[in-house]
Amino acid sequence: MSEKVPTYEEAQSLLNEFVKSDSLLKHSYAVEGVMRYMARKLGGDENKWAIIGLVHDLDYEAFPEQHCAKAQEILRERGWPEEYVRAVASHGWTLCNDIEPQTDLEKVLYAVEELTGLISAVAIIRPSKSVMDLEVKSVMKKWKDKSFAAGVNRSVIEKGVAMMGGELPAVINDVIMGMREVSDKIGL
Repeated sequence: MSEKVPTYEEAQSLLNEFVKSDSLLKHSYAVEGVMRYMARKLGGDENKWAIIGLVHDLDYEAFPEQHCAKAQEILRERGWPEEYVRAVASHGWTLCNDIEPQTDLEKVLYAVEELTGLISAVAIIRPSKSVMDLEVKSVMKKWKDKSFAAGVNRSVIEKGVAMMGGELPAVINDVIMGMREVSDKIGL
């Protein structure tokens, strides 16, 4: 099958086929929003970055033991470009594969994927339950509390931020900004 560039609608359809959990759908939309925001900031292809962000965890719910590997298989079966397949898989670097993020897109996905979870957790405990009034300092305070959102892999975030050549507070700010753009989709 020849590679064709997937449309947003095709990505959305694929996500809906494999992801049923509301929390994983919201996570996918959060990562999509951040990737779209970061593409604009870094001069990337906004649609490509958003699509990769949207489908990055498409195999997680149905095939948790084959996470990232099964996604590669699904995307290849559907003729997705190898660049997209590799980018999706690269967010599992050191966790479930050895596909090291190399491009700006891959480095950003690796860094922000876990960070969206921490920021969502911080937003949920706020009186507003929203990212719209969330500040970096609130996230930094919870970052230091390792028992808060203990499932968030902070070392992955730190490695990703370093690969991006950024600083944690600035990347947190970018993730908040990207999540604000999809706050209606993620319920925050």
